[in-house]
Amino acid sequence: MIENKSINNLHELLDDNIRRFIVAESELQNVLPYFIQTASNIALKNVFQKYQDMVKMHVNKMEDFFEQESITYLSASNKVMHAFLSETEERVNQCIDIATKDACLLSCIQNINHFKIGTYGTAAAFANALEMNKTAVIFHEFEVNEKRIDDRLSQLAEFEINKKAKTTIGIA
Repeated sequence: MIENKSINNLHELLDDNIRRFIVAESELQNVLPYFIQTASNIALKNVFQKYQDMVKMHVNKMEDFFEQESITYLSASNKVMHAFLSETEERVNQCIDIATKDACLLSCIQNINHFKIGTYGTAAAFANALEMNKTAVIFHEFEVNEKRIDDRLSQLAEFEINKKAKTTIGIA
């Protein structure tokens, strides 16, 4: 398995990270239709749909990179993404109220999004250090895409989703 392979230099570390990214993106791509279906808020569904389209684009660009670099990724895994997705499923299943479920979904996706911002930023920095300018530009583009989704999710949370999920507290 890839996990036991030695990593001897920055280029091999970048390749290993990218293997894990594509697995993570593929896993996310597979569950986003469920998140879209589970969300009740139309605006949230729309953001999730845009996110799904963006993830698909990321996967396609990474597959092109793998072809150019002759990298295989079939045996790679991404334990972090797996944990995020498992946690999301568990938390969403605990929510009974639909507005609270939307807030939960949004926050879980935003946690995943923050993880991806960091990973893509790191990949861009590694590629820059390796003077792989075209690759650096791609990963910087992915980081910017993730930041845009994060901004949209933050606005949606602040001005709509979280307000709907508030519960009335009894008078003390």
